[in-house]
Amino acid sequence: MIYTVTLNPAIDYVVRLNGALKPGGVNRSAEETCQFGGKGINVANVLRTLGLEVTALGFVAGFTGRGLEEGLAAMGLKTDFIHVTEGMTRINLKVKAGEETEINGRGPAIAPGDLEKLYTQLDRLQPEDTLVLSGSIPACLPEDAYETILERLTGRGLRIAVDAEGRLLLHVLKHHPFLIKPNHHELGELFGRELANEREIADCARELQRQGGRNVLVSMAGDGALLLDETGSIHRIGCPRGTVQNSVGAGDSMVAGFLAGYLERKDHRYALRLGVAAGSATAFSLGLAERPEIERLLAMLS
Repeated sequence: MIYTVTLNPAIDYVVRLNGALKPGGVNRSAEETCQFGGKGINVANVLRTLGLEVTALGFVAGFTGRGLEEGLAAMGLKTDFIHVTEGMTRINLKVKAGEETEINGRGPAIAPGDLEKLYTQLDRLQPEDTLVLSGSIPACLPEDAYETILERLTGRGLRIAVDAEGRLLLHVLKHHPFLIKPNHHELGELFGRELANEREIADCARELQRQGGRNVLVSMAGDGALLLDETGSIHRIGCPRGTVQNSVGAGDSMVAGFLAGYLERKDHRYALRLGVAAGSATAFSLGLAERPEIERLLAMLS
């Protein structure tokens, strides 16, 4: 079984304008859509699309939280969210008018007792289960929440993937997560430098592996991805051809594709190909990737 954790999920209210945004004036929408997300939920949705059994965990609150649950259920995604009493699940406003303007909501107030409920949920995971921790930690929670989760689950035979930035990522490495996925910019920031070529990216990936990460998957936008697998081998793959329409969720889709590929064949190279295909399929779509497009792009990467 696969579980994803999204500590601060959201409803993204996406508004498209025909022209430029006019600050201080009246703007009329040409199109509006609601997308139900957060990084872990994005991962869960792509895993579901690829036919895997997955449950999305996290926190919801208020009428927006109920709307999020109902929307995900209508999409066929299984959830087991913890309901908190103060605040509401956030709505993120994304205005697309040539360039994109975002206003992101704050989210609910998650109490210590709510966090303990999540820990209790995770304590019930079984050996060989897969857990995905994605995204930032809300300000109302302790900064070491991910570290605490991995510490509690160490030695349980779980496969844990972490997609987070900066200190959140560095602090979990000592617990040897199965997969970490920085992008090449985030990787450079971890070491206070701009990475100029693949050799430097590979060197920094090896340092993260030395600190404890088992498989280091580095997404490189239009240049594909680099994988340093747990045997110490480097795998490099480019992107299939296509027109980028959307960057939101592409990295999450890559994580989902990699995990799906690894669980299917236990083959790092195949997992990398499926990860890049899934990430590219989302980048070439207006929403998250659908299976036919993932399979089409995967065939191009064979």
